[in-house]
Amino acid sequence: MGWASKFKRDVCRPAQEKGWRAESAFKLLQLDEEFHLLQGITRAVDLCAAPGSWSQVLIQKMGSQGSGHVVAVDRQDMAPLPGVLQIKGDITQLSTAKAVVQHFEGSPADLVVCDGDPDLTGLQDIDEHMRTQLLLAALNIATHILKPGGCFVAKIIRGRDVTLTYSQLRVFFSTVVCAKPRSSPSSSSEAFAVCQGYDPPAGFLPDLTKPLLNHSYDADFNQLDGPTRIIVPFVTCGHLSANDSEHCYPLNAEGDSKCKDVLPMQPPILLPPRGPTH
Repeated sequence: MGWASKFKRDVCRPAQEKGWRAESAFKLLQLDEEFHLLQGITRAVDLCAAPGSWSQVLIQKMGSQGSGHVVAVDRQDMAPLPGVLQIKGDITQLSTAKAVVQHFEGSPADLVVCDGDPDLTGLQDIDEHMRTQLLLAALNIATHILKPGGCFVAKIIRGRDVTLTYSQLRVFFSTVVCAKPRSSPSSSSEAFAVCQGYDPPAGFLPDLTKPLLNHSYDADFNQLDGPTRIIVPFVTCGHLSANDSEHCYPLNAEGDSKCKDVLPMQPPILLPPRGPTH
């Protein structure tokens, strides 16, 4: 619990007090404050949705504007949410992607979000590759169900080859921004690619069985050959008074004898003492 005690000890308490299933709800709320992603939307898809905090935010925002519909997809079971249709499956699998796409035939979505992580190995290069593939799987689904001008938001890891991912996203969206919500740990390389204005290139036909980008387009189309590098804006969002994932919040249980603050079972790991130098 040494590492976890720093990041997980108190971070869920504000979320539970406000009725969210996880503190990740604050990430989407802070992104919405900056980019107005949820304004006027009526249909949205939440990929890698469990435990459902982003779906909660989506359906709540839609409910305040009228009727809305959310489709949540995840490999894990998730407790039901009113107004949310759940699809159990892996978004990297063709069968799951088809189930999502078939649900939106004739009624494209306004927004696709993905706050998922693959099963990590602890090997940085492999984990970075798997995270990128998960993002591209989400993007592949988004190209089938987003309406023109729609938005796509997905977790992205600012690794060594992230500029190639930005280039691929920029092919399909008029605006791509790398955003870091205050509720995302500052010591983490986690950020979110906020893509607005869905506008696929001429001649692009979404196909779930083929890669996103192939070489069958017009000669003037950007084929991403070589180290195509696109620099996107980096934006921090969330007011300074907003929930901070690395801050310890008080219990706020005055007068309740059943609740009390306790120290972590094990403090964060300390560096070994340095020996004498000669």
